[in-house]
Amino acid sequence: MGKSHSKLSTEQLTVLQSSTKFERKEIQQWHKGFLKDCPTGELNRTEFKGIYKQYFPFGDPSRFADYIFEVFDRNHNGTIDFTEFLQALSITSRGSPEEKLKWAFELYDIDGDGLITKDEMLQIVDAIYRMVGSMVQLPEDEDTPEKRVDKIFHLMDTNSDGKIDLAEFKAGSHRDPLIMQALNLYDGLV
Repeated sequence: MGKSHSKLSTEQLTVLQSSTKFERKEIQQWHKGFLKDCPTGELNRTEFKGIYKQYFPFGDPSRFADYIFEVFDRNHNGTIDFTEFLQALSITSRGSPEEKLKWAFELYDIDGDGLITKDEMLQIVDAIYRMVGSMVQLPEDEDTPEKRVDKIFHLMDTNSDGKIDLAEFKAGSHRDPLIMQALNLYDGLV
């Protein structure tokens, strides 16, 4: 979508209204801005990383941007089109806590098998720590990615099998105020 269309059709608008939490006018405004930034109608991985670098100039956001890119790129064709962009934006900025938790779970479940392993979580947490760099002062029990992952697994892996399923992730997230706070970071901004 968007490659040959500088304007959304009525059908496209209707589909986006039903699949996002945006109104018709908002969709049109987002589309106009998206095409201004991405004249081809698609955002590739390199461009996506460049956007993250603007927001995190003191760290290295490239690995985290890669993981986020994978969740945005729903059809896994190597680009993010306007529909994928708007649907992800809708969940992250206006989604319910349950929708945000499911989206976050997909981010951490790197291989898509429905379970988060310690290694998968460590990859994401390490990428986050590299992204924020020294901008954030962390408590001693979370000052390394390994310590943070151990703390999260202690909280979430209730059956101690070394993996976190979606139910454990949701329940554990509700018990950790930092996770819920992070999920609601963009509420009201968009």
